[in-house]
Formats: sequence, structure tokens, C-alpha cells
Amino acid sequence: MPFVELFAPKGALDGERGRRVKERLVAEVMLAEGAPDNEAAREISWLVVNEPQEWFVGGRPIAGQEQPRYVVRVSVPAGSLDDDKRADMVQRITRVLSEGEEDPGRLHDKPVAWVHLIEIADGNWGAMGKIFRFSDIIEYVIGAPVPG
Repeated sequence: MPFVELFAPKGALDGERGRRVKERLVAEVMLAEGAPDNEAAREISWLVVNEPQEWFVGGRPIAGQEQPRYVVRVSVPAGSLDDDKRADMVQRITRVLSEGEEDPGRLHDKPVAWVHLIEIADGNWGAMGKIFRFSDIIEYVIGAPVPG
């Protein structure tokens, strides 16, 4: 299940469009990952929004009138993605971000939205005071032990 971090300049995701981006981002990541749409999966699929006070590109600060840049980091258990799922996830994230823009094509024309897919090695994910292996996460989400 994903842990999503969205970095956007302060105020870039204010208003109705920004609210929709925040509400849809994790749902789209879950779809790309192949997660079931149930309460347990949603319960452990998080989004944290970071709004840095300063944002620099090429060593210079972005001026307030410039269009925003974005970074989305998605952490998932290693083994939960293949190349098709990774490509789908990047496309879905870019589409959701672009729908929050006045110029939606900008995110497809210029590298102003970076997506980092971080696969956490099995045995390096923990919750409830213990290590959660990929099979433990699946068991938690589907409510049954994973064979094998």
C-alpha cells in the first residue's frame, strides 16, 4: 500500500482544484498498484502534503508569479510493482496533477513534475511495533493469510 508525499510550493494547491488533486492522488496510485478498494487498503494508503517555504530551481528561487513545480514520492513495498504498473502510476499521478493546473498540458511538455517511485525492501516496512513484510501487508488488506 502506498505512502505518498506531495511537494508543492505554498499555496499552489489551494482552492477547489487543489482539493480534488489531494483527494484523488492516493486513489489513483492505489489503482495503479492493483490494491483492492476496501477499507483496510484505504486505511494504510496515506498522502502527506509538504509545502516548502522556499523552492529553488537551478540555484535560483522560484518567483511567486512562476508556475509551480511538483515532486511526488510514492513509497511501496518492493515486489508490488512491475514496469507496466510503474508507467501507469507515473501517468496517473501526472494526469491528476495536471487536472489541478490552469495549463494542464504544461506537465506533459516540461519536466516540472517529478515522480519518484521508491520500493521499500521486504523487511524494511514496519507498523504496530513490528516488521510488516509484503505478505503481512497483503494479509492485512485482504483479511486472510497469504499462501506460501
